[in-house]
Amino acid sequence: MAKSMLEYTKTVLQKVSFDSMLFCKELEKAISRLLPIEVEELKLWLRQFINDKPELKQCLIYIQP
Repeated sequence: MAKSMLEYTKTVLQKVSFDSMLFCKELEKAISRLLPIEVEELKLWLRQFINDKPELKQCLIYIQP
C-alpha cells in the first residue's frame, strides 16, 4: 500500500533533521503541499519531534498562525 503524503513528509523531515536550514525548507514545502487536515497533524507531530532538538525550534515559525 502506498504511503500517505503526510507519512512521506515525516520521513523526509526525520532524514533532514541534521540540517536546520534544510529542515525548514522541507517543512515549508510540506505545508504548501499538504491538505489542511494533514497540516494540523503535522503540527502536532512536529512539536513532539523537535522537543529535544533545540536547533530545529526556529522552524516553528512556519506553523504559527
